[in-house]
Amino acid sequence: MLITFEGIDGAGKSTQIKKLAAYLKQEGHEVLTLREPGGTEVAEKIRLILLESRHEISPVGELLLFSASRAELVSEVVRPALAEGRTVILDRFFDSTTAYQGYGRGLDLNMLRTLIAISTGALTPDITFYLDILPEEALIRKFSEKSLPLAFENEELDRMERSGLEFYRNVHQGYLDIIEAEPGRFKSINARHGVQEIHACIVKTLKERLQDRS
Repeated sequence: MLITFEGIDGAGKSTQIKKLAAYLKQEGHEVLTLREPGGTEVAEKIRLILLESRHEISPVGELLLFSASRAELVSEVVRPALAEGRTVILDRFFDSTTAYQGYGRGLDLNMLRTLIAISTGALTPDITFYLDILPEEALIRKFSEKSLPLAFENEELDRMERSGLEFYRNVHQGYLDIIEAEPGRFKSINARHGVQEIHACIVKTLKERLQDRS
């Protein structure tokens, strides 16, 4: 089973992924958790370029780097793990490309769909959990001691995060449009709820999906 988590940084994805992985392992599942970009030697090197680099990267160049990283991860790790019957949990997948590079950077959505199909080999998650939070709230969570204007200039921000508040507002709207177009795959959860409340909702939803598949 392939489970993906989506949402802008600060939504709490990492916390919920750890809790879900621990729960599934207790239930006897073999679980593999991965992140995008990353997960292979090549993909991790691409991650450094994409997120930690101080160099400017064009929107198309950014898209191609993300796609190359994803292609490596899917072919080398994700598909083999799924073939072995393991549950794979991904922190971001192709929906991030649509939201960030499509809505955030303004790239053509049809071009994105073609590249996504190539990089994933048409692999689609069984379920995607989207943790919904407004960009302003996410930023305050991450840099609670900073004012919003200062936070986007902070040296701790990675290259994507330095794109600015309007960029993240467009990304947020992108996610909403993606979910509206494909409601059956997504479970949208209010990220302002408590950690345990969100985890309980995720587990309940997953149990229902597994029951429907049996």
